[in-house]
Amino acid sequence: MAKWHEKVRQAGFKTFNTVARSIQNHYETILNYFDNRSTNASAESFNAKIKAFRSQFRGVRNIEFFLYRLTQLYA
Repeated sequence: MAKWHEKVRQAGFKTFNTVARSIQNHYETILNYFDNRSTNASAESFNAKIKAFRSQFRGVRNIEFFLYRLTQLYA
């Protein structure tokens, strides 16, 4: 992956700048998946559950109660 990144950088393909920059910024995280097979899927799933819960109430007025209900359901 590092060799590909370097070749793209040297070739000067402007269309790959965004991809190359993303790889450079998240290089260790990307490699961590291949080393340990660890992802942030559980965090993304939990965020989706929070968004779905919040949408049921059409917004949050009382944050304290919202957090209380959230911990009761998902803790």
